[in-house]
Amino acid sequence: MRALTWQGREKVSVEEVPDPRIEEPTDAVVRVTSTAICGSDLHLYSVLGMYLDPGDVLGHETMGVVEEVGANATRLKVGDRVVVPFGIACGTCWMCTHGLQSQCETTQVRSQDKGAALFGYTKLYGQVPGGQAEYLRVPQAHYGPVVVPADGPDERYLYLSDVLPTAWQAVEYAAVAPGGTVAVVGLGPIGQMAARVARHRGAGQVVGLDLVPERLEMARRHGIEVVDLSVVDDVVGAVRDLTQGRGADGVIDAVGMEAHGSPGASLFQKAAGVLPDTVAGAINEKVGVDRLAALLTAISLVRRGGTLSIAGVYGGAKDPLPMMDLFDRQVTLRMGQANVRRWIDDLLPLVSDPADPLGVLDLRTHRLSLEDAPRGYDLFQKKEDGCIKVVLDPTVRTASAPDAPDDTGSR
Repeated sequence: MRALTWQGREKVSVEEVPDPRIEEPTDAVVRVTSTAICGSDLHLYSVLGMYLDPGDVLGHETMGVVEEVGANATRLKVGDRVVVPFGIACGTCWMCTHGLQSQCETTQVRSQDKGAALFGYTKLYGQVPGGQAEYLRVPQAHYGPVVVPADGPDERYLYLSDVLPTAWQAVEYAAVAPGGTVAVVGLGPIGQMAARVARHRGAGQVVGLDLVPERLEMARRHGIEVVDLSVVDDVVGAVRDLTQGRGADGVIDAVGMEAHGSPGASLFQKAAGVLPDTVAGAINEKVGVDRLAALLTAISLVRRGGTLSIAGVYGGAKDPLPMMDLFDRQVTLRMGQANVRRWIDDLLPLVSDPADPLGVLDLRTHRLSLEDAPRGYDLFQKKEDGCIKVVLDPTVRTASAPDAPDDTGSR
């Protein structure tokens, strides 16, 4: 089959790889109809290559049609249309039954001292082949895949794999009371959806911060107040002016380790990226740092006694934090990989609603063939051509023309 593979720093290519097959009784094989590029994939593209091998299949936002079902995955049947959560969980261990599927004790990658295995996400998380491919083997298929209605465009349901549960959990962790204020730092796909979820769940005021014009405009379309970081010098002052001088009740960091405005950490990350993998990995695990500009901004924006919810991915082992400031202001911090299955019951009715209350059909800006995935990664990383969210279509066998129709039809 054809699959998008990692080949080196900022180098990915579509290659022929072996077809997946049933390996365990709880497996299923899914024919992929849509698979998205996530901001987390960009971390692998640029920064975390020391944990990848050339040929690793990327991608963890996937949906499609069940082609084969293992003997113990009887909840599914061939022909079911499913969304595949990015984390692999069993549903029966202590962690899963306590709503912490991202820490599943059955799939925990104990050799790396990490939580549940993830699709397409490095040796640290099990080196499980990802979904940017024609087919995907799904372990723990007796529990993980979410069966969705057969009608409607893929983009109505695709974001249940990651974007929507991550955004929902970010808002849950921000613990904002009805009528309260939320600030979202970063208006990429997660930030866009977190802002919309916050409004849907009753926040009285939602403020989004970014510097990319297309992202700011998309947020405005959904009733979000925006702060343009490219023109505002005093960001903290601007948000306090909007929040009665106190700051936001809850702040969501939807950026992560590659934030703009952190030149020292950026140089460190680039230097590590050209070292041999064993050396780079050891350095990252002992002295690695992230670009913390977004996180430090988020800390400054939250009011005294408020809550900071971190949805952006961080990978540094020695990130310096302003602990005295956090302690003095009595700030609560919550963070972590999304527990996807925990939030599906809340989200599935919303994405199935023809009224589209979360605007899921207004997120994807580019739908490309799988062969065009390298271009999609480049566009997404550089934020060119108005790129906010890229969805790949493995059912198209040729590279998309630059002006190809924007197909949102059902598959």
